[in-house]
Amino acid sequence: MPASGAVTRNTLRQQIADALRDEVLAGRMQPGEEFTVKQIAEQYGVSATPVREALVDLCAQGLLDSDQHRGFRVRVFTVEDYKGMVEARALVVDGIFRRAAVPGAVEPHGPALVSVRRRGEEAARAARGGDLNILVGYDLRFWRELCALAGNTYISEFLHRLRMQSWVFAVPYLRGHGELSDWLWTGHGEVVSALALGDFEAARVLIAAYNDESLVWAERLPR
Repeated sequence: MPASGAVTRNTLRQQIADALRDEVLAGRMQPGEEFTVKQIAEQYGVSATPVREALVDLCAQGLLDSDQHRGFRVRVFTVEDYKGMVEARALVVDGIFRRAAVPGAVEPHGPALVSVRRRGEEAARAARGGDLNILVGYDLRFWRELCALAGNTYISEFLHRLRMQSWVFAVPYLRGHGELSDWLWTGHGEVVSALALGDFEAARVLIAAYNDESLVWAERLPR
């Protein structure tokens, strides 16, 4: 942002993209919901150009689909899509932990792991309380920072997109459950504790169990 504090088009584009992403991840914009650039521009009181650019960005992240004649819509993921996401993220995280197991790759009490632990504690607290609105944001930050320990931004960004897409699929179903705390994973802190002890195998086992539970949950959903 310029020193004058003026809002540039790129800043506005990012703000709109962030706001719409939050709406999609929270389930306030439902899978399959359609809208146009004009509708979003009027909603936020801005011009069409930064809105169009923001929507294109969200399409690139796999959260929206575009149609030349009908505008945009929130992407609809199937159960099979979700299962594929779980399998992909499991392979990625497993590879990250194998790399992190190299002596000296992760500082047990370094600032990066301390930050990951903090994110994990907030995510687990929200999960125990059944607060999806808070959980999704902290969960995404937790996994993004955890995977950044691998030192490869491409891997971290790829997993971040996978996890966003996973939440787009899962949130509408989860909001249909009465007691969310029975369905939400709270093992973030246990994973960090295992990493802090250098027990990468224990961390891998915890996450493998989490992914298995995710697949079992998906199998019970209506097709």
